[in-house]
Amino acid sequence: MLALCDLRVSYGAIEVVHGISLDVAAGECVALIGANGAGKSSTLKAICGLVPVGSGSVQFEGRDITNASGHAIVRAGITMCPEGRQVFPQMSVIQNLRMGAYTRTDKDQDADLVRMMDMFPILRERQTQAAGKLSGGEQEMLAIARALMARPRICLFDEPSLGLAPKIVASVFETLAQIKAMGMTILLVEQNSMMALNLADRAYLFEAGKIVMQGPAKELKSHPDVMRAYLGH
Repeated sequence: MLALCDLRVSYGAIEVVHGISLDVAAGECVALIGANGAGKSSTLKAICGLVPVGSGSVQFEGRDITNASGHAIVRAGITMCPEGRQVFPQMSVIQNLRMGAYTRTDKDQDADLVRMMDMFPILRERQTQAAGKLSGGEQEMLAIARALMARPRICLFDEPSLGLAPKIVASVFETLAQIKAMGMTILLVEQNSMMALNLADRAYLFEAGKIVMQGPAKELKSHPDVMRAYLGH
């Protein structure tokens, strides 16, 4: 479904992603793990058109979408649940959800609103409340639901556990497991490497802007170097 080939990303004169190649098959959950500053989030942003690709390519369902505009990429079927939630704080919960469907032209949006509120009951309770008044965990649920309102074929999650209490992190990952079970294709960037590897089918380990290890998540989880550096063993 998604393939990156020799992707390079820079901020000004500083290159932060150094010629990586990876792929995500339909229905897979693929995790990108590694230390802060390793280039994981920059990779997601390059896929979504939020930062320019210096060289290399992004292919989605056989089409070259390298450096396409963000709105064109959403229309193509890719959405991102961004780091730090990035909800619209002055808008209500339901207005945030409708913004997720902004590029859609079909008439099923109300049905999807009901489906999201069934999936996240707290959003039904808070639907008229300003999103900025929600707790961090509630905002994360809203950000996930807003991404799903676009009806993507692949959803990118950037640090969904960031800044959340452990109990809420567990709830967020239960939600991601439900989304995966529904057949959604997922590309996940996550600092909590154990949680990410427990959820993922495959994983890539980033170090200093390069992929240094890849394979089935179970294999990476039991690799001595990964266990020592990222899993606290």
